[in-house]
Amino acid sequence: MEQLDLNLLRVFDVIYRTRNVSRAAEQLGLSQPSTSQALTRLRLALGDPLFERTRGGVRPTPRADDLARSVQTGLAHLEAGLASDNTFDPRSSSTELRIHLTDIGEARFLPELMSELRRVAPGIQVQARALPQSEIGLALDNGDIHLAIGFLPELTGSASEQLLSDRYVVLLRKGHPITESLKRPVLSLRKMHSLELVAVRSHAQTLQMLRAASLDRQIKLTTSTFLALPGIVRHSDLAVLMPLAIAREFVQDGPFLLLDTELPSNAFNVAVHWSRRHEHSPLVRWARGLVVRLFRKA
Repeated sequence: MEQLDLNLLRVFDVIYRTRNVSRAAEQLGLSQPSTSQALTRLRLALGDPLFERTRGGVRPTPRADDLARSVQTGLAHLEAGLASDNTFDPRSSSTELRIHLTDIGEARFLPELMSELRRVAPGIQVQARALPQSEIGLALDNGDIHLAIGFLPELTGSASEQLLSDRYVVLLRKGHPITESLKRPVLSLRKMHSLELVAVRSHAQTLQMLRAASLDRQIKLTTSTFLALPGIVRHSDLAVLMPLAIAREFVQDGPFLLLDTELPSNAFNVAVHWSRRHEHSPLVRWARGLVVRLFRKA
């Protein structure tokens, strides 16, 4: 530590978050040669390459992954100390809270969240948007979004807290021909292969499950949003694989049935994620606490 230039750790952090030396240089306001030179100095000091070249960027080594956790925590404490005079009063704040949510996440979480914000923080504005999973971690670290809520198995570098558990079920209309031969409300894989399915383009996990079970050829329609599904399913023999929590709400409003499946990896956990870089931010700390209080299930 006595011989290490601590500015190199800031360079390391930005390269780690962007996975690209050129983009890191832009964020740091440095030239690319200067950024590369700083990385070389840190590599020599630590005796590890830290990053390996890939197409379009760099990939961290295991040593870099370990180092990143310590560096991000340290920088977060430093930034919190420098901003210690900043106060956050939710009742008087008019700040913007930015959250990653898919369309199905918006339907599940925004009604209750907005109702509670109206009560405890009426001036706060919420911007919800869906980002590609590959961009969520960087958006959290850069402060482009404050929280990400959902089933995000690829988001490994963030801090998180589990909110609830759910599982995938098949939604179809009452009177669907496949129900005539069912002895229990469960679809076997063989039965699933006799269905025609509708899938949602933005819900990557559902598409991955269908491909893993060789059911992608059963997809006859792909939509951009879950909101179109009730009308489609009601007036056709198409079925949809979707989370139970949302499917239950559809059943309340229409003539639908819910069937369990024998698909592997059927259960999943929904969590709220935030960046370790900003976990001491008063807004992030307050907002994640509010989300956990509202949605965490025992």
